[in-house]
Amino acid sequence: MSYDADDHNGNGPITMPHVLELMGVSHNGPIVPKRPSVWSRITNKTPTGLILKDVSFEVHSSEMMAILGSKGSGKKTLLEVIGHRMSSQGTTRGQILLNDVPLTQRLFQEQCGYVSKRTEMIDGLTVRQTLTYMARMTIRQPIPRRMGDGSWMPIRIRVKQVMADVALSTSANCEVQHLNNAERKRLAIALQLIRDPLLLVLDDPCHELCPLDTYFIISMLSNHVKKYQRIVLFTMDKPRSDIFPFLDRVTFLCLGDVVYTGSTRMMMEYFSSIGFPCPELENPLMYYLCLSTVDRRTRDRFIESSAQIAALVDKFKLEGHEYRKYMGNSMAKMNGPISIPLTAYGKASTCSILWALICRQMVANFTAKKLTIRLGLFPVICLILYTFMMPSVDETQNSFQTTSSIMLAMLIAITYCGPAITTIHFEQHRNRFYEDSSRLSIYRGPSLIVTNLISNVILSALTVSIGGSITYWSTPLRMDDYWLQRWIIFCGVLWGVYTFVEQFTIAVMCVVKSSFDAALISIYLLTPLLIAGSTTLRSMLAASNALYYANWLNIYYWASWVLHFNEFQFNSEMVRVPYMAANNTIELCNANIVAGKCMFLSGNHFLDQRLRDIKDIPEWSLIFWKNFAFIFIFALSSHLINTVIYVIPLPASLKAKFRD
Repeated sequence: MSYDADDHNGNGPITMPHVLELMGVSHNGPIVPKRPSVWSRITNKTPTGLILKDVSFEVHSSEMMAILGSKGSGKKTLLEVIGHRMSSQGTTRGQILLNDVPLTQRLFQEQCGYVSKRTEMIDGLTVRQTLTYMARMTIRQPIPRRMGDGSWMPIRIRVKQVMADVALSTSANCEVQHLNNAERKRLAIALQLIRDPLLLVLDDPCHELCPLDTYFIISMLSNHVKKYQRIVLFTMDKPRSDIFPFLDRVTFLCLGDVVYTGSTRMMMEYFSSIGFPCPELENPLMYYLCLSTVDRRTRDRFIESSAQIAALVDKFKLEGHEYRKYMGNSMAKMNGPISIPLTAYGKASTCSILWALICRQMVANFTAKKLTIRLGLFPVICLILYTFMMPSVDETQNSFQTTSSIMLAMLIAITYCGPAITTIHFEQHRNRFYEDSSRLSIYRGPSLIVTNLISNVILSALTVSIGGSITYWSTPLRMDDYWLQRWIIFCGVLWGVYTFVEQFTIAVMCVVKSSFDAALISIYLLTPLLIAGSTTLRSMLAASNALYYANWLNIYYWASWVLHFNEFQFNSEMVRVPYMAANNTIELCNANIVAGKCMFLSGNHFLDQRLRDIKDIPEWSLIFWKNFAFIFIFALSSHLINTVIYVIPLPASLKAKFRD
């Protein structure tokens, strides 16, 4: 989109009004039946049909258009076609122009905004923080002032200005989870207005709001288009008469056909001229909406109303050109010359976007609820394990199996706590990412994955260290001259597995919307890996070669290997430990293995029965550190795989899950 030469430096206002024009737009796509068949539910396939039929209209600067129609009229599809949200679902014909330039998906994302019925908010952020992070990710800094005098304003001034426009100044420091429905809706609108879009498209902005809040939002949008000379399109199911004065244009749809589109000032004149005057004291919007709705109460009424609407559609095609083109005194309603939208100055820098993402995720993580779960869940599980494990810890032959079971229990706790913690903190950021990518294309999947790892690395290391320390110091595990090094290795192994589990769960959440389902699926998929690679439930010495070599690709195998080696190799406290006799007396083991009594002569002997090719490995050897490094290679690889997964385009059926 081009502007006058004097306008590129912000020193001259635009004098020509903006215009959105649709010419012969038709769309063929999936039609969701009222009662889908069992087969369509299983295959996730729906029949297709013509949803929009030759839709044409215009909207100019300082104008607000309402798109009205009954359910199934195609009004939401029309908005999604304009916003290029139906590109993979059906085919669209016709032209959509913004200032005589084809409105492509890229142009819409750069210059326009879209507000759906439901917008994902990130709990823990205040209204001011939510708008500030959005501004830092979408607006090129420094921000030019509107006066066109070459001056600039900081982000906080722009945020303050938008909050005042949507009447959220008094709620600036209120966290978003405490907002009511009307305030959340105004904040959703403000998230788009912060960019100063040339065109703002809203899908029923007054959904589930009371009449007073509905009036307030419509009047607020009307004030926005008049003050900044922008364009607003929105749908509404049941328009009230009190919003009629705010509408500059209106479009009535019925089964994809245009019954009327044009100025609200001429609407009543047009319908009166064709024999449908609005009765006195009637709401003209609802009256003509009912006129444009098929009556399905009886078969005769259905046939009669369908024929009447078809006649109205044909009539408007012949005589509606002047109403569709009518501008009236829209130029006179403008408050001064048209200013350059902030979107025309370019996007925010990559560094600004990444820093805003990191800050947003870190602030959201430090809410009381999320922080308690992140830092408390795994340590609490470790405390519970301690109550069960500590009574069974002794200095007899049972200590071999008990110590090994402690390691297995810690891996199980990581595997089961990791998905729960990850889904709780990542769900809203993932939903916000899908909204931002579909509407604005602010950042891509790798940015989300990298910033998520950076913002969570300290908390994940802290929670694993706390839980691991509880287990290591209370059980107790091996304590010798190298206790500090062994403790670090113990916690490091758990943290590496936790990172892998976290990234695995994030990969599952790419295609599974429900956080509960994603956590369960992750646990179901990770449990077989844990069983196969833990070396506790089954010895690798007795395992088949196929299972042994397959476990080389299993992080749990290397984690269990390092944990067992760290605990048992050359452990002097486990040399010829006694056994518990039948009369509850403790008897010493001699140098030989006695079936049912002295099963293991030392820690090295126990490792020989669990792992392969471990007899000749010295303590702290290069092999040990190599296997220890494998754990973090798995964790890093899972992170890199996620950066690829979140770049791959999703099928249309999956996109629809996350979009609204």
